[in-house]
Amino acid sequence: MAIVASVFFIFLLLGMPVGIVLGVAGLVGILDMGGGHMLSMVPDRLFSGLNLFPFLAMPFFILAGEIMNRSGLTMNLVNFAQALVGWLRGGMAHSNMLASVMFAGLTGSATADAAAFGNTLVPAMKKAGYTGPYACAVTAAGSIIGPIIPPSTLAIIYGSLMGVSIAGLFAAGIIPGLLLCLVCMCLIAATARRLNLPKDDRGPSLSRILREFKYSILALVLPVFIMGAILTGITTPTEAAALAVFYALFVGCVIYRSISIKDLYEMLARTAVLTGIIFLIIASASILGWWMTFNQIPQLIADYFLTVSDNPAVIVAMILALLLLVGLFMDINAALIILAPVLAPLSVAIGLEPVHAGMIIILALTLSLMTPPVGACLFVLASVTGEKIEAITKSLWPFILVQLLVLIATAYWQPITLFIPRLLGLA
Repeated sequence: MAIVASVFFIFLLLGMPVGIVLGVAGLVGILDMGGGHMLSMVPDRLFSGLNLFPFLAMPFFILAGEIMNRSGLTMNLVNFAQALVGWLRGGMAHSNMLASVMFAGLTGSATADAAAFGNTLVPAMKKAGYTGPYACAVTAAGSIIGPIIPPSTLAIIYGSLMGVSIAGLFAAGIIPGLLLCLVCMCLIAATARRLNLPKDDRGPSLSRILREFKYSILALVLPVFIMGAILTGITTPTEAAALAVFYALFVGCVIYRSISIKDLYEMLARTAVLTGIIFLIIASASILGWWMTFNQIPQLIADYFLTVSDNPAVIVAMILALLLLVGLFMDINAALIILAPVLAPLSVAIGLEPVHAGMIIILALTLSLMTPPVGACLFVLASVTGEKIEAITKSLWPFILVQLLVLIATAYWQPITLFIPRLLGLA
């Protein structure tokens, strides 16, 4: 066990890709167990780790988001959000958050949100009078809503690995995602005057709202269609994702005519790369996961938690602390794959409902996307805007703190996650 842990952390500190680190650590563990004759387990675990039908949904959702973004619908959503809340002090910050909620329903990706709005909204906010770090901080805080509001690739991974209803997890993410947006907008409103945030000269206009709604309705329909089809049982998440791609292609190629063959090739290539990275992490983690399961490490960790305290509230606090700590240093996909088999049985042992436990784990790890040293959204925004990570982080801390309050509320009050799933008979 010590050898595997040493290999894992040494390779991680050396900056090796996390997919490689997981695979090598698992390989070392298997060799330590039984020598060379155990190596036949490696290819079996690689392929069986990916042999889950719901995983097919991920490349489809990624591609659908790429197409919708490339077709120009992202800016339509931004303009609609600006028409709704842009007249408030700090209006562009408010519209950034609101647009993030809408965009989340298209991609389910925090980094896609950060990249898209980092290229579009951040320059516009700076031009309007916002500081660069603050504009990036607002964008980062909004981007993490992506993996919470359905569709969510993290929910697909967790549900597939742990046998939890993906539709239930999708439904469970709606209220927490909206709460993340709400608390950030409240923070913006509370600090707008002190920070002297700009205000749009134009007041609220119903005609403008209706006009922008007309332009953005094609984008707004997609997440409603996806969720409606999944939650009503008409389609599986994978089938809904495939239909989302066809819809996005129809809108981009036929209605808007803004996508060329070259664009399509670039989007397919990007989707293949992103999917390949995620699938490599999943496949490699399955090797390490099998080794951990064989050596009963998840059970040992669960038993240790229970020896510290048998109070469910205390154990939930320990789970949150572990997730937030691991999220500081590890890719969230890898962290989810490694920790889910450990924490899911523990959460069941203390009486948590599986869908609720899954959403706690996903939400806690998602917050780490905007915390240094490896917050992916921070690096994306720093690279596309030229702002320093240190300056962004300084402006971001208030948003992190209020979103932590949402995490705590979600963890300790089950109706936040379970109200909609129970309403739909999914939990």
